[in-house]
Amino acid sequence: MKHSYEVVIIGGGAAGFFAANRILELRPSTRIVLLEKTQKLLSKVLVSGGGRCNVTNVISDPQEMIKMYPRGGKNLLSLFYQFGQEETVAWFFDKGIKLKTEADGRMFPETNTSETIAKCLYDSYTKKGGEIKLKATVKEIKFNSENHEILLENGDILQSKIVVVASGGAPKKDMLSYIKQSGHSIIDPVPSLFTFNLPKHPITEFMGLSVPNAHIEILNSKFKFQGPLLITHWGLSGPAILKLSAFGARFIAENNYNFSIQINWLGEQKVHTLVESWNKIIKQEGDKKVKRLIPNEIPNRLKEFLIHRAEITSELNLADLSMAKRQKLAEVLCKDIYEVSGKTTFKEEFVTAGGINLKEVDMRTCESKLIPNLYFCGEVLDIDGITGGFNFQAAWSTANAVALNTIERLQ
Repeated sequence: MKHSYEVVIIGGGAAGFFAANRILELRPSTRIVLLEKTQKLLSKVLVSGGGRCNVTNVISDPQEMIKMYPRGGKNLLSLFYQFGQEETVAWFFDKGIKLKTEADGRMFPETNTSETIAKCLYDSYTKKGGEIKLKATVKEIKFNSENHEILLENGDILQSKIVVVASGGAPKKDMLSYIKQSGHSIIDPVPSLFTFNLPKHPITEFMGLSVPNAHIEILNSKFKFQGPLLITHWGLSGPAILKLSAFGARFIAENNYNFSIQINWLGEQKVHTLVESWNKIIKQEGDKKVKRLIPNEIPNRLKEFLIHRAEITSELNLADLSMAKRQKLAEVLCKDIYEVSGKTTFKEEFVTAGGINLKEVDMRTCESKLIPNLYFCGEVLDIDGITGGFNFQAAWSTANAVALNTIERLQ
């Protein structure tokens, strides 16, 4: 069966729904359909942020915002000036949704549930007359000068002047095979935003403990970050690890998820300055135990673990701590090395590095440079952000650019 539209949007996620909403806001008469290959709409929105939906971040300066994207940040700059954090907050506020800012800068709906955001996107679109097709898997797209033809696996053929691909991150390259037919090249997708596995390492016994300001670097690479670190039952997590995994995603994948990290449990503290400060303490408090030397931001159980890691008994008095043992303990605290083997991803919140090659996309409009009236928005592009609302912000901003240009083409 053949159906005719002005706009077909492939993907029922955040970017697809936002583009569809903006198109109907700007041109209510648009004949538009949104295709979703599953039976579930906005699935990533619903699970993001632990079910609360991290809509955006408090950062509003586009120049600062683009620093939060390991890949594609500079390409987003003009789009953030056009529709950035402030416009996002205002758009949802206009729909009756207030966003709140948490201590780490993340912004969530005041209702504290992602259902609020999903319902807003769905209701706003359907109330304007937007059509949705579920279980609509794209088999092939035939690109023509007048109307493109989208062939679905169920046999339906959709004709449309504008095609918008908003299918999200693709864990497997062949999921974008219908795009390759257009001549576009796909940057191999690899996981981003994952935690580090330390199989059977004794540190995992301290799951749940955290350190507020650890400095972690991937050895033999340029990648390093400082921030909160969380010990889990499988290894290491927390903001510092997630940022490291995002910026180092390709390097880590190339090393088959087997690599070494060095942790400075005390942030930027240096071994020699630490030992010097200890020497003064030991002169004055020789009858105290070794644990006295480690700052209180390190939890007590973790202090014990690190002391034993330095091959020192925690019952040892400071006066009996030799210079060699002081040096060894300082090195454990400032240069602690762990072998990572594998990753753990949050399945529904899976983020990929990779996608449509940005060199083949006009990033002012998100239109293909190869095929007129073919657009891309959201994570299907080779753009990914660190945790904190940045991936959704990229979705809103690229979707808005698509909508603005689409309206011009339909005049």
